[in-house]
Amino acid sequence: MRVLLTGGAGFIGRHVLTNLISSGHQVRVFDSLRADVHHGRTPALDGELVIGDVRDGAALDEALRDIDAVCHLAAKVGLGVDLQDLPDYASSNDYGTAELLAAMTRADVGRITLASSMVAYGAGLCACPEHGSVPPLPRSEADLAGGEFEPRCPICRRTLSPRLVGEDDPVSPQNGYAASKVAQEHLVSAWARASGGSAIALRYHNVYGPGMPRDTPYAGVAAVFLSALRNGRAPRVFEDGGQRRDFVHVRDIATATVRAVEHEQGGMAVFNVGSGTPRTIREMAAGLSRAVGGPEPVVTGEFRLGDVRHITADSSRVREEFGWRPRVDFAVGLSELADGGGESAAGR
Repeated sequence: MRVLLTGGAGFIGRHVLTNLISSGHQVRVFDSLRADVHHGRTPALDGELVIGDVRDGAALDEALRDIDAVCHLAAKVGLGVDLQDLPDYASSNDYGTAELLAAMTRADVGRITLASSMVAYGAGLCACPEHGSVPPLPRSEADLAGGEFEPRCPICRRTLSPRLVGEDDPVSPQNGYAASKVAQEHLVSAWARASGGSAIALRYHNVYGPGMPRDTPYAGVAAVFLSALRNGRAPRVFEDGGQRRDFVHVRDIATATVRAVEHEQGGMAVFNVGSGTPRTIREMAAGLSRAVGGPEPVVTGEFRLGDVRHITADSSRVREEFGWRPRVDFAVGLSELADGGGESAAGR
């Protein structure tokens, strides 16, 4: 199959490119090589590289010639906390996706796989012993300062327990980046409905691995911890370190993405892609400390107002429909990350 891979020069994109090629597909990479990501460097890639912006309809028309399917990873990433970045998120992610879908329609390309994100869920839903699954109350500064880190029920204010989020849970984007990813999903869904095309959105959870950038919204904490350890300092863990995440290796993400590219269906489908094993931030820090042979993490009790306490995935749907399983053991993945490090100049 001939695949157009947008954002194929970035962190996840390079791993997806390798997997697509090894699976026998012909790949054309379309990447703008954003200055804030690649810093003027052109990476060496297998396959064909076309430098262009997804907001450029004419460039997309050329890139889509003789293409069977699109894998859309191109996006402005980040933590989404600077409000001055809102126009860039909307333009790069949402307007760019709209231009891509319009160009696909002109080129009669009827299949797209979209890289979405777990940040779409915000804080997700938690379990109240009395009221069942509920959205947690925003955590107050007073509670956090007093060491009360677990979220509370919006009805009875009892402490909530974490639960796995499923694809049918409501989305609740908490920042500009997250809002742009939800908008991408809506655009792709509308395109699939109107065109009769095949669309799959993959909500990646906390992706880590070789080439991981420090500003990724997926696993930036791992890069921060690793940077401290490289400088002989103990990782500083916020709150009590009990925040739960689902860390999934980038090679496993690439395998799931290629399965989605190869899967044709009518309409739109959404899949969580995570390891299926929740781990705490403290576990991540301790694992990296062991892998590097550095000092043990320090749990500081510090906090950032607005941080999500727990967000972990139910990835059973992607396992059942694609026959996909994560293969990289967490300890092995951390050791590999420690050996190779993260890259500040890598994008998605």
